[in-house]
Amino acid sequence: MRETTFESTGLSRRSLLKVGLFGSAFLTTVGVTASLTGCSASMPAIGFAVLRDSDLPFLRALIPVMLEGTVAPAQMPQALEGTLQSLDYSLHRLSPEMLKLTVQLFDVMALPLTRGPLTGVWGSWEKASAEDVRQFLDRWQNSSIGLLQMGHVSLLQLVMMAWYGRPESWAHCGYPGPPAV
Repeated sequence: MRETTFESTGLSRRSLLKVGLFGSAFLTTVGVTASLTGCSASMPAIGFAVLRDSDLPFLRALIPVMLEGTVAPAQMPQALEGTLQSLDYSLHRLSPEMLKLTVQLFDVMALPLTRGPLTGVWGSWEKASAEDVRQFLDRWQNSSIGLLQMGHVSLLQLVMMAWYGRPESWAHCGYPGPPAV
């Protein structure tokens, strides 16, 4: 039986299935490990419906880097908190399966056992510089591992949708706002 090769990625169907199975097994293992170590507390942080205390350091390091150039430095603290609130609102309305995958992704970021090898950020997210976060994002975006590329796209979409759903972001991209009735 001949393997079909996907021209643009150089991956065969068999390789793609292996990556998917490996990724699922990996995320399941990380989720179980995080639960057993107490990293994946199911209780949301104060003021949030979904986001947990363990998610916030990562997101507070990530969001300013992703919003760089779209938000004036003086407005970044308000943009960060507003984006966190919008992200939490969106996560609260996700399907249970999508929420589970997102929580697993956040657990990978919070758990030191997985964070260092997968992101290159060996210390806590609170101590990570903007350059550390940029390097992590670049590493995932250009990874030969499809699961990391999907993680990068997921993070980018989550943060950008949360930010650009906020009225204070509209002026930067020239959107006048929804039509008034």
